[in-house]
Amino acid sequence: MSETTDPIVFRPRRAASSVASDSIVREPARRTSFDRHELTAILDLYGRKVASGVWRDYAIDMLRDKAVFSVYRRASEYALYRIEKDLRLARKQGAYSVIAAGGLIMKRGHDLKRVLSVLEDRLDVVSR
Repeated sequence: MSETTDPIVFRPRRAASSVASDSIVREPARRTSFDRHELTAILDLYGRKVASGVWRDYAIDMLRDKAVFSVYRRASEYALYRIEKDLRLARKQGAYSVIAAGGLIMKRGHDLKRVLSVLEDRLDVVSR
């Protein structure tokens, strides 16, 4: 008697249902952003500077670890200033910072309005 054996074929198992793997809902990556009060303070300063003709354009970047408000003199140039909110520094040096075009940190702190004061125009006392 000659016996012929069929080759054994191994096939990977399929998932019982494709709905089970699709039902996992992932939370979107949380991004750092400016809240309404912070944007109000920043845009108030921006509006005064635009009215005086110093600034002309801005950009807002909301990244995972920080939010950045960049200010431009012209749309085609580099950013004059960056106003950053970095939550990793909130307990240490303060979450807010104003950074000049060259990378110099002009002011850093916990209170946004106080940090933005470095960009305000200062009035000089004139004596006769």
